[in-house]
Amino acid sequence: MSGAKKAALLGRDVLLHYFKDIKHISEKAKAGLVSEADTTSEEVIIHFLKEAFPEIGFIAEEDSFKKKKLSWEQERQTGKFWIIDPLDGTTNYIYGFPVYCISIGLFLEGQTKLGVIDVPSLKTTYTAIKGEGAYKNDIPIEVSQRKMLEESLLATGFYHEDEPFLEEQIKIFSQLVKKARGIRRAGAAAFDLCMVAEGVFDAYWERNLKPWDTCAGELLVREAGGVVTTYEGSPYSPFGSSILSGNALVHKELLEVIRPIVVPSS
Repeated sequence: MSGAKKAALLGRDVLLHYFKDIKHISEKAKAGLVSEADTTSEEVIIHFLKEAFPEIGFIAEEDSFKKKKLSWEQERQTGKFWIIDPLDGTTNYIYGFPVYCISIGLFLEGQTKLGVIDVPSLKTTYTAIKGEGAYKNDIPIEVSQRKMLEESLLATGFYHEDEPFLEEQIKIFSQLVKKARGIRRAGAAAFDLCMVAEGVFDAYWERNLKPWDTCAGELLVREAGGVVTTYEGSPYSPFGSSILSGNALVHKELLEVIRPIVVPSS
């Protein structure tokens, strides 16, 4: 764990250095913005992890897009690798909205075994090891105890590049906004999952995420006592196409709302 935390803190230093001082911004096709902060953070994280753990491979956001490698069938079954998002919430970061984070997960034997999410603007680090609980700055955390959807604060995100899935999300949102106490859209999936693990958000749902968005966060939620599935209620994998997470009772109510609306996967 100490090595992954050290790598995340190196990334934190990079992101705090560039925050509100970005000079080079480009756009990835159907994948949002990227800046020198993303690429530099990824470089320092990977360099440190390669030096410390040369036997472990990696899947990292910017490296994957650069190599156009977005299919991981073999790795998800047999690999041992770090899954790294050097800057989750890039649009927030570039626009100066201080909700962004670094996510590092260790994926082994088809499961996330370790997760670290650092939130630089809050100087806060969330950690989890499978079977050992979830922590915020080394203090144990757990999901909320709220029992009903009407009491709940929810979180989600929107993906507009795929029309059927956007329509699905609008239908889901229109149902839940009438049932929940409130819904937030922070713009960083890993951060949303931290908030579920800490009990701030009672549940979070989103579609069309990548492994680096959710790998560490889904472990945090599980280790904090929460439930993580797909929209259909199936077991969740960071390589899946949808995520529904929350405390057990709110998750169950959300599933009852979402499952009938789900667009079948092609």
